[in-house]
Amino acid sequence: MSAQAGAALNSPWTEVQGGVRAPLVDDVADAAREVRAAMVRLATGVFLVAMTAIMVTAGAADGAPPALLVLGVAGAGALAATTVIGLLRVALANANRLTAAIADLRDGFDIVRLDSVRDPLTGLGNHRGFQEELDRAAAMARRHNQSTSLLLIDVDDLKRVNDAEGHAAGDEVLRTVARVIAANSRRIDRAFRIGGDEFAVLSAASTVDDARTLARRILATALDRDRNPGQRPISLTIGISGLPNPSADRNLLFRHADAALYWGKRHGRTDVQVYDPGLHGVADDERPTPELAAAVDHVVAQRLLTPVYQPVFALADGACIGFEGLVRPGDGAAFRNAGALFVAAEVVSRTVELDLAAVRALAGAAKGLEPAHYLAVNLSPRTLEATAFNPHEILGVLAQVGIEPSRLVIELTEREAVGDFDRLGRNLAVFRRTGARIAADDVGAGNAGLQLLSRIEFDVIKIDLSLVQSGAILAPSRAVLRALIEMAARRGASTVAEGIETRIQLETVRDLGIQVGQGFLLGVPSPRPSAASIDILGLLPEPEPRSAADPRALPAPA
Repeated sequence: MSAQAGAALNSPWTEVQGGVRAPLVDDVADAAREVRAAMVRLATGVFLVAMTAIMVTAGAADGAPPALLVLGVAGAGALAATTVIGLLRVALANANRLTAAIADLRDGFDIVRLDSVRDPLTGLGNHRGFQEELDRAAAMARRHNQSTSLLLIDVDDLKRVNDAEGHAAGDEVLRTVARVIAANSRRIDRAFRIGGDEFAVLSAASTVDDARTLARRILATALDRDRNPGQRPISLTIGISGLPNPSADRNLLFRHADAALYWGKRHGRTDVQVYDPGLHGVADDERPTPELAAAVDHVVAQRLLTPVYQPVFALADGACIGFEGLVRPGDGAAFRNAGALFVAAEVVSRTVELDLAAVRALAGAAKGLEPAHYLAVNLSPRTLEATAFNPHEILGVLAQVGIEPSRLVIELTEREAVGDFDRLGRNLAVFRRTGARIAADDVGAGNAGLQLLSRIEFDVIKIDLSLVQSGAILAPSRAVLRALIEMAARRGASTVAEGIETRIQLETVRDLGIQVGQGFLLGVPSPRPSAASIDILGLLPEPEPRSAADPRALPAPA
């Protein structure tokens, strides 16, 4: 790009403002007018030469003197030469002007083209530039049979910075992230800001392992407060996928990286995730977003949810004290399991509708619950922080089947990161004022729950099955379990152990003092709630036999 084009970066040459054309357009118009005038002069000269030639020919036919004929021919030749030379001079001068004008126009086009694919805040490419470069990168990967990786990067808690410190501070965070990305990327990598708080990096000739290394460098640099303006650590969540493995084409490359990013956001943030078909929810559901939205809407409208109820037991005597209500996709739902359905609902912003439909489905069979039993229902943080959500809709649906608020437990999953704590807290307060209890679900499954536990008062803390199961065999997990139990006791909250599947696990949680539990060992989910008690002692492991050499096995002395 020329220096003149660079100087024209902010000029209005591409526009018509106040009815006055910009300078470069005027130059082209003037040059065109000069060329048209030269063409008129050429036509006039040709006409005069032709007339002279006719006159000379006529004179020769009439016997005019040779000298006169020679003089006429010479005059015509001189006129023709003068006309041609003049025309060449005009053409050359205007050709130079046109060449310069066209060069300036091309430079101007390059400027406009650059502006159209560049993010003005960060200087990186924008969403349009990303889409075009993604097409080129995918085509190059196919043509040269090489791998290409995509990193999708989300800035965690940018909204909080904007709300607390203003948008100028938020803009500085975005510029810092852009500098961090640029500082850690290779020259052949291409970086873009593709949304308000979203960035992307296309890394050519790199595997997903290479991309993971790059992502970890970016995250580590962003978290290093000493290397960032304003001395603030910046949390990022990064999702990665690659062509041709694990993503077969351009569309899947973006979709898979986005699924990995979304999983990382849901499981605590400040994370790097490489797409794994078995881990990242509905990522292997390759339907486009509009089709997914239509499928979720179909489930809600046609009430294609099957309710099941998992019993919850007192671990001291095996009495059933309540049920956790769960739903599964019914026939015709077009989702393979409940996890796929609910993740799809979050992807297409249908969590409020789906959660309400789930509560309505659960209310049907819950009318037979005895007054001594409570019903726990799961609500997504996306629902509780949505402006469209009204807690009284849930309360009203359950009131119709005789479930008073005092028998209701609202389970808030710890796996979900919360975006609007204020609105979520207000909605939970509505439930609590009516007498409902609030439970933190899946505690121990991710980092997000630590933030939930620090900002929300819970009546019940449900410990995730992964922590329960590892606590039966790993000392560090048992230490975490003890810490959670002590924290709950200090807050006056009860604890529930989820996922009890073996006798050893049951023995472990009882020994730790957890008084309530659920899991397949105790009772499986069923379409109809069954309140039968269980023989809790009969489910404990058999005591180990003692050998005769063991002094504890000898009879007491007389």
